[in-house]
Amino acid sequence: MMTYDLNDKVVLITGAAGGIGAATARELYARGASLVLTDMQQTAVDTLAAEFTPSRVLPVALDVTDAAATKAVVQQTIQRFGRLDVVFANAGISWRSGASTITNCDEAEFEKIVEVDLLGVWRTVRAALPEIIRNKGQVLVTSSAYAFLNGMANAPYAASKAGVEMLTRCLRAEFAYTGATASVVYPGWTATAIAKVAFGGNATVTKMNEVGFPGWLRRAIPPEQVARAVAKGMQYRRPRIYAPWRWVPFSLFRGLFGVLTDAMLSRHREMHALIQQLEAESKHG
Repeated sequence: MMTYDLNDKVVLITGAAGGIGAATARELYARGASLVLTDMQQTAVDTLAAEFTPSRVLPVALDVTDAAATKAVVQQTIQRFGRLDVVFANAGISWRSGASTITNCDEAEFEKIVEVDLLGVWRTVRAALPEIIRNKGQVLVTSSAYAFLNGMANAPYAASKAGVEMLTRCLRAEFAYTGATASVVYPGWTATAIAKVAFGGNATVTKMNEVGFPGWLRRAIPPEQVARAVAKGMQYRRPRIYAPWRWVPFSLFRGLFGVLTDAMLSRHREMHALIQQLEAESKHG
């Protein structure tokens, strides 16, 4: 298969101001791509854009839950660069103030997370599709290891990440005849603001992480490692992009893994106690 040359390609990234989005922007820019950087705050994308040559970057504030605004950004991209080759639907949020259970969570916050992490991805991809198909380009969507892990205490995020995985798989099959491709990105634990709650940001959730996963599996990786995997995956139009690779067996054998881990969690008394503690803390807060 011929590799996909990123030089002179135009890439739109949502959630670009930090973490995986910013690291991927830097990696793709180094490979010759022009960038459309979007995030909630204009100042945040302006700060990142200042690292790049002005002629190769367009920073735009965008709320991905706003379908009309997302379509407008695609039109701005075409007006500025004449084309759009790749869309990286990466924007995502999780609980604002720590983890919560389905029973005890704020309903509005649960639905807001799904609105951004699932429907925001749908709206981003939908807006970009005509250009991606026209240019035989690529759609990339940030899912998560939560697509095949039990997402307890993080249900709206995990459910959304499982949902966007299937959305992207469907898309890849549906428009394969056009020459365009779609890829699912599966980051494991990554040292970003979203993961902080499980790495010291909340003592109970950190303990749950330590009880539920062996040390070698829960080590967080830097966003730059994900960015390199994304760039390489784009180069070869890989349907699945994992970072780090230690998660691959869990994805491949997810059926058996899911049955075994769900059974274990249903009987794990220490984890049950931690869940009850988390719920008590949430009520107290």
